[in-house]
Amino acid sequence: MVKEIKYNKLIRDKIPEIIEAAGKDYELHRADDAEYLQSLFAKVREELQEFEQEPSLEEMADILEVLAAIIDYFDFDRKKIREYQEKKREERGAFKKRLILDKVIE
Repeated sequence: MVKEIKYNKLIRDKIPEIIEAAGKDYELHRADDAEYLQSLFAKVREELQEFEQEPSLEEMADILEVLAAIIDYFDFDRKKIREYQEKKREERGAFKKRLILDKVIE
């Protein structure tokens, strides 16, 4: 009996080769820009959820890989991203103090 598992999700570039090496067949398609961006956002949510369930260097690497793909999609300059990050850190701080804002009283 043939078992078919449906995924409909973004995969890493070498996954088809891995599936073939396992002697399995597959179907895939190349996403257009809109589907690719939507899939990247879904993938980053998936990777964050996996990290939340089991924090590890491997899961963090997966998150960073998806973020790198998003950066590339938008053709953002990594140096500029770091500059914005530093600017915000200087102006507003980081998250090292673990502060939770409960309310503001006016």
